[in-house]
Amino acid sequence: MSEYSEIDDLIPDVDMPAEFVERINRAPAEITDEAETFMPRRNFLKLTGIVGGGLVLGFALSGAPRTLAAPKGTEASTDTAFTSNVFTPNAYIQIKPDGTIVIAAKNPEIGQGVKTTLPMIIAEELEAPWESVSVIQSDIDAKRFGRQSAGGSQSTPRNWRPLRQAGAVAREMLIAAAAKTWGVSKAQCFADQGFIVNRENNRKLSYAELAGTAAELPVPNGKKVPLKKRSDYKLLGTFVPGVDNHSLVTGKPLFGIDQKLPGQLYATYTKCPQFGGGVKQANLQEIKALPGVVDAFVIEGNGIQTELLSGVAIVTKSTYEAFQAAKALRVEWDLSSAATDSWEDIQQKASALTDKPGAAKKSKGSVDKALATAHKTVSGYYTYPFLAHANLEPQNCTAWYRNGKMDIWAPSQTPQSIPGLVSSAVGIPAEDITVTQCRIGGGFGRRLMNDYACEAAAIAYRTKAPIKLMWNREADTAHDFYRVGGFHKLTGALNAEGTLTGLRDRTITFYPKDADDSRPVRAGNASSGNLQCPEIPNLSIEAHPLPLQVPTGWWRAPVSCSLAWVYQSFIHELAVAAERDHLEFLLEQFGAPRWTGRRRAGDFNTERAIDVVKLAAKNGDWGRPQKDGQGRGLSFYFSHLGYFAQVAEVTVDEQNNVKVDRVVVAGDVGMLLNKSAGVNQVEGSVTDALSVLAGQEISFENGAVQQSNFDTYPLLRMPAQPKIEVHWLSTQYPPTGLGEPAFPPLAAAVTNAIFDATGKRIRTMPISKEGFKVI
Repeated sequence: MSEYSEIDDLIPDVDMPAEFVERINRAPAEITDEAETFMPRRNFLKLTGIVGGGLVLGFALSGAPRTLAAPKGTEASTDTAFTSNVFTPNAYIQIKPDGTIVIAAKNPEIGQGVKTTLPMIIAEELEAPWESVSVIQSDIDAKRFGRQSAGGSQSTPRNWRPLRQAGAVAREMLIAAAAKTWGVSKAQCFADQGFIVNRENNRKLSYAELAGTAAELPVPNGKKVPLKKRSDYKLLGTFVPGVDNHSLVTGKPLFGIDQKLPGQLYATYTKCPQFGGGVKQANLQEIKALPGVVDAFVIEGNGIQTELLSGVAIVTKSTYEAFQAAKALRVEWDLSSAATDSWEDIQQKASALTDKPGAAKKSKGSVDKALATAHKTVSGYYTYPFLAHANLEPQNCTAWYRNGKMDIWAPSQTPQSIPGLVSSAVGIPAEDITVTQCRIGGGFGRRLMNDYACEAAAIAYRTKAPIKLMWNREADTAHDFYRVGGFHKLTGALNAEGTLTGLRDRTITFYPKDADDSRPVRAGNASSGNLQCPEIPNLSIEAHPLPLQVPTGWWRAPVSCSLAWVYQSFIHELAVAAERDHLEFLLEQFGAPRWTGRRRAGDFNTERAIDVVKLAAKNGDWGRPQKDGQGRGLSFYFSHLGYFAQVAEVTVDEQNNVKVDRVVVAGDVGMLLNKSAGVNQVEGSVTDALSVLAGQEISFENGAVQQSNFDTYPLLRMPAQPKIEVHWLSTQYPPTGLGEPAFPPLAAAVTNAIFDATGKRIRTMPISKEGFKVI
């Protein structure tokens, strides 16, 4: 099937409601579609003359992000990566006189590998040898870089074309410079790994030698420069280790938590355990008398959960002293507006509601008729809990307010939104707020929200000194934006031939309590597109509303992370009831190879689904006999533009101890740009998803979370790690992201395998609730 036409213009905000887009876009007004798509010719400016054999041309990056958060003007902040002795054809590239090619990585790095992969795209078009490339993290600057965010696995698809154009612009200017130097036509010259080569005599000029001449030439239109054919790629599609790997394993200060300023103080911020509660009074004088405490005070906040809630700030001379002082804090809370939600109460209400018809969200054909005439009906009630993000690096932020300006160093997935949010919360004009992005020790959607940055800014504004705000693990668990829990009463109709003729899902949609609008809570909405079975002739999705005050947010593979387990488990349940092979039954739900929409990136392509399912089944030994106590399960899901199928093999003993022996993954993300990052993301997704399935849940009582640390919110331990095999379909579609789409299929593959081994159907997450233990 032919490739859709240049999906780069058609990328939706996949699985991301409108509020996510609005939050990302709460950034300077200069972010435009034009800025994201290409750097037009009129935006290039010659800034200086030749100095030492080079020239700064265009949007020269004004300063490299500092490894340590040192104030500008000090030795530690001196910009050594970008100088005037270089050729800079656009915001991303500089070529130094010694031949070093500096490429800026624009988007936040949260472990998904974009700090390596995005510069690889530029280097490929530039024909730059990777060993000559030095990658730096860019400044936050909407004028030069457009949107800078990490969410929805969109960094690759959104930047695929503009970064290719950036590299191609520089390449074409260097070719033109060589042609001018030799007095030949451009057609006689070609770029090859840091050199321009003369086709007739094989003479070469290095990029460094051509920099000065290239800088004097007109800058070509990024939309019109020729781009390389995929068959000519030399770098993309290879195995390239992460550019930060050495720094990571040697403990270099890359993360938000590593930042340090001269005279820096440390702070904690204590909020009401019940969501939405405020401070009445606290034992501030006692706290101020404790060792190392510089100040303690109440911040009223603006009442917005994603910005600044009421709390008590404690400022000290060390993190340890801050945490110790926080333990001694005694607060009388104002609970007049606090949440009172109870997970047990919600479960009881949901169970009763899903037994009744709900408001129709999607209807096709007549499910009632299909059920009434069915040869066999199948029903199942599936539930899954709220989840915390549990980033390895807890929330933190460094801020310094001085001379009417606020500098912020933040590990944020949406750094461009911080000035607007801090302005709203603290009252400082957004134009007086500068943000430096830091490497992030785990995001998974939690750091799309910047409440911790607002808290740090508010404390720094009051303290008038550089401060680092640190959350401990207990605060991180108690004040998250949680993945929403869910409930689904599913009923399916099978005819005499074992064909699925109808399906109904009665579910729950949570809405903000006392909200003025009718929008569901963040990431709390399911739709028929999540089912991904276009051949079902009769379909009904019905929803019952429930109010919720617990804050929710986007969690790795939002919506898909939970619904894939529900629907792919139930498809297996139907296949078993129909006495049919699960692989055959699943493929039947896709129908003929085709697009189900308008051939846009977010539309479901059944051909790609069929191909990855077959690839996973082949490499996962589908149909091969197994021993007693062993089982094999299959699952598929399409999310965040990626198609993934997984086969899990398990062994279950008589005590219901589950050993996941092997997980075989098949994926189609178009062209895989970096094999290292690709395998890393798949292995991380499988491990993360298995950890969630095994024993993680967030419950709450009277509006407060009951879990506090990893003893009550357990992560998977190393002995439970399965063998993971990854297989790729290399297709002609443009590349898509990988941080999320490999996550959703895992849970159903494992629970389907457990059924295969034991005959026991699991319909509750985590599986520990049904007596199974992953070992």
